[in-house]
Amino acid sequence: MVRGICKTPDTPLVSSVVVHRGEEPVLSGEQGVCNVFFAHCNLQCSYCQNHQISRNSITNREWKMSVNEVAEEICGLLNRGISMLGFVSPSHQVVQMLEILELVRREGYSPRIIYNSNGYDSVETLRQLEGIVDIYLPDFKYVNPELGLRYSGVADYPDVAAKAIREMYRQKGSSLLVDNDGLAESGMIIRHLVLPGYADESIRLLKFLAEEFTPRIYLSLMSQYYPPVGVELQSPLNRTVTMEEYMGVVEVAQGIGFRGWIQDLESFGSYQPDFSRSNPFE
Repeated sequence: MVRGICKTPDTPLVSSVVVHRGEEPVLSGEQGVCNVFFAHCNLQCSYCQNHQISRNSITNREWKMSVNEVAEEICGLLNRGISMLGFVSPSHQVVQMLEILELVRREGYSPRIIYNSNGYDSVETLRQLEGIVDIYLPDFKYVNPELGLRYSGVADYPDVAAKAIREMYRQKGSSLLVDNDGLAESGMIIRHLVLPGYADESIRLLKFLAEEFTPRIYLSLMSQYYPPVGVELQSPLNRTVTMEEYMGVVEVAQGIGFRGWIQDLESFGSYQPDFSRSNPFE
């Protein structure tokens, strides 16, 4: 049965199960992350870099719709020695995610679980994940409700995301625990994609995070924005981020005292997935 705006059935809707080496170093390490990419989304961001699978109007017969099939592929990759299992865009398929995870654990695997969401999460659902998720990896896109409505279709994005991240912070705090190999064991990393023309919005968001939480949280500031191929966007989203825009945000983040990661300005050339391939990132 298909329900809600996400047009997702009771069974999983998974586009890809792949090894991904492009994540933050504490998540990828040398082996990479086993990432499960769920199809469709509870947001419909106009500039989504995964638009080939995130649009709720799209269907694909090659997508996996069986918990057993997804779990089997995961176990095959974990068997290579990968210790990290990431669920990407899981917010609308958390029940299916937990069913998959149960099957993986029945096979004797105990990977560290990364919950990689757009930040538009239910606090009630997140509370049910306490003790299950090891690393929260949410986006925080905007603090301006008008931008949330204009680009993601929801005016309450800032409020919902702030409450969700507050719950993640309650569970994990500001510490990021790592093992002897430098891989994350537990914690939270907030991702923020700097959008062209909106560096001031990014700076307001950084100040909000510092005031609402602490400047000691871990932050991944991304410069990888690019206008997705086949998607017509109006200015300023029809271009990449400039050096001045991105470094201005980076300087503020460093001045506040955030810990974490930044990207090379040319990183957009390395983050253009093609989900028509078996591995979208190769």
